[in-house]
Amino acid sequence: MSNEPVLLVTGASSGIGEAVARLFAHEGYRVSLGARRLERLQAVVADIETAGGGALAVQADLTKLEDIQRLVEDTLGGFGRIDVLVNNAGFGRIKWLEELDPVKDIQSQIQINLISAILISREVLPFLIKQRSGHIINMSSMGGLVASPTYSVYSASKFGLRGFTEALRREVGVYGVHVSGIYPGAVRTEFKQHAGINRKTGRTTPDSLLLEPEEVAQAVLRVARRPRRGLIIPWQMRPSVWMNMLFPGIVDRIIERSFTRLERDL
Repeated sequence: MSNEPVLLVTGASSGIGEAVARLFAHEGYRVSLGARRLERLQAVVADIETAGGGALAVQADLTKLEDIQRLVEDTLGGFGRIDVLVNNAGFGRIKWLEELDPVKDIQSQIQINLISAILISREVLPFLIKQRSGHIINMSSMGGLVASPTYSVYSASKFGLRGFTEALRREVGVYGVHVSGIYPGAVRTEFKQHAGINRKTGRTTPDSLLLEPEEVAQAVLRVARRPRRGLIIPWQMRPSVWMNMLFPGIVDRIIERSFTRLERDL
């Protein structure tokens, strides 16, 4: 059986997940890609195999425990091991809380962004503990560090993922298993078109701070190679995190005056 390391990445049919799969395959990993859109997964797998890599497409609805279990089982069955798990699957519905659908927008965000990552980690963990090595990398967000209006449920899921990451790291580090969080700002993916963002002010992330999926994938690879607790990208976002931690009252007033009152027409 091959000794090449194995990556399992969720949400791999596009965006960050696809970029992570392609990059890790280029770096010598065998990759298992999980997502609902099988045809898109198969297209990525075909590209990887054409380039000489090893890849596996597993169609999985991460709201279903049986699909999560099958994703892990098929990865272990196909490659015999898992070395890096990247919990990347997620989406956002960015609206005022009272406008969010209780099931499609609220429950689904928590289910995909947080609960699925917890359940997949739980399925993978016994193998990582047994082999006394491995790395779980959770794709959080700047929304998991600084919560903004209209991001209430999205931030709740990403704050929860940050807490899960921290606690799990302290649970399993004794077994040689690393757990890390990635906290990117806005990324040029399908996120915006599905999020329902509709700004009266027209404000959006400046192009100078907008990340490409490949940049986030490079950050994931850096963390996989040199484990660390967390990584905020781009680095220009770090002062806003410190400001939010040290002066939350000032941040509240700035956001209220520059965003909330304008968007709420107050």
